[in-house]
Amino acid sequence: MATSITSAFDWWARTVPERTALVFGDDTVSYRLLATWSSRVAGRLVAAGVGTGDRVAVAGDNSAEWAAAALGVLRAGAVLVPVNPRLVGAEVHRILDDSATVGVLADGCVEIALKDAAELGSRFWTIAMDEVTGLRDGGDDHVRIDREPTEPVAVLFTSGSTGRSKGVICTNRTLLDIVFEASLREEGLGTGVRTLLMLPLCFTPGLVYGLVMTGVLGGTLVVERAFDPSRAVSLLERHRIQAIFGVPLIYESMARAPEFADADLSALASAIVGGAAVAVPLLRVWEGKGVRLRQIYGMTEAGGVATANLPEEAQTHPDSCGVGSVFTELRVVRPDGTDCPPGEPGEIVVRGPGVTPGYWNDPATTAAALRDGWLHSGDVGTRDETGRIRFADRIKDLIISGGINISPVEIESVISQIPGVEEVAVIAARDERFGETPAAIVRVSAELDEAAIVAACESQMAAYKVPRYVVVRDAPLPRLPSGKLAKPAIRAEYADVEQRYARVR
Repeated sequence: MATSITSAFDWWARTVPERTALVFGDDTVSYRLLATWSSRVAGRLVAAGVGTGDRVAVAGDNSAEWAAAALGVLRAGAVLVPVNPRLVGAEVHRILDDSATVGVLADGCVEIALKDAAELGSRFWTIAMDEVTGLRDGGDDHVRIDREPTEPVAVLFTSGSTGRSKGVICTNRTLLDIVFEASLREEGLGTGVRTLLMLPLCFTPGLVYGLVMTGVLGGTLVVERAFDPSRAVSLLERHRIQAIFGVPLIYESMARAPEFADADLSALASAIVGGAAVAVPLLRVWEGKGVRLRQIYGMTEAGGVATANLPEEAQTHPDSCGVGSVFTELRVVRPDGTDCPPGEPGEIVVRGPGVTPGYWNDPATTAAALRDGWLHSGDVGTRDETGRIRFADRIKDLIISGGINISPVEIESVISQIPGVEEVAVIAARDERFGETPAAIVRVSAELDEAAIVAACESQMAAYKVPRYVVVRDAPLPRLPSGKLAKPAIRAEYADVEQRYARVR
């Protein structure tokens, strides 16, 4: 059945063959070239013995080769397993073993990690990205093995921001439904959309909202290997970019670039932001350029974006994540499954066409997450009287102090708006009296001490939420390649914060 990602790419290759599908640096790749290139990759995989449903990984930095390799895996009827090139051998070993991956299309930057994974017991063959480059030229090969729309075509391993990553299954149906729903919801996501990608292709935003969505819509994806704020602003203007997505840090960095003030961003119709709380001053800076940054709520299991703030409410309700989507519903529920009244915190649950059918080879985790047709997110949120969702925190990240739940995200939102604060992460510190108490790890760019941070918190939140420990540092906080703060790494680094630092309150 031809209801597939690759059939959409083939349509554009037939109807507008010379339209630019990818821009990578000075290199441009047309739809005709991308179709034949990825077909030759698929042929190489089939010749190597790859069968329908076999798992094949793509590991490397952003490149045109990465896109051709990923589409080649899909064309071969295999299941794509994107691998983050920053992972170490032990992490790669777990992913390859969990997914029973048979082979890896590998960039040179992952050579050491793959070698270490093999030494730990992973069994796989490799095809170098240099060989993928060599397959760019050749005859008009056409290889496309279509699978049923409900069969797995990709396994996306979560970023691990809250623990060990899990393999989220994607099918052609879920991926295409994500595209169709977004095209109805987002003004900028229509046929021929021009998208700028500054995040790794190996993560949900890059693969789903970058390569898949732009390609299915017959658009042009401008891909960057690494994020450079000044260059990003120039690309927005030069290519008349209509859609971008990223974490707040990306938008903050672009807003500080010298090119930002005079840049013409009038084409930018869809700018969504997630992964962390968005400071109101940042929204105002972009609003001044005629761009409404809109907070989203989502997760890999829900296709990346389950709901986005409505454009008209980006300024009036900046902490809102919207009211769901065209076909996607959200509820906030108590542990017994009943709906929370407006304002009462509960678990966010999601139901919609982009929700995963489950986790790869993990029926127990699947059963725990997918119950009665709803995806249980593990996230805490509230809903107001009009149905607007507000994300509060991960259930596992909540600080329980004297039996009271404290949201790190709420504290981070306050601290991030203090002038001079560059980054902030709030974690739990041990407390003899209350069990846990908040500790704030703050990177600053100006003269700012612990007392000033505490004073700002005291003016905006209840006393029990104000951090008892404040660590001011110059070095950047560790982040995942997706741009999110690496909370496990931060917690590990400051596991003994209450012993190393004096209380500030």
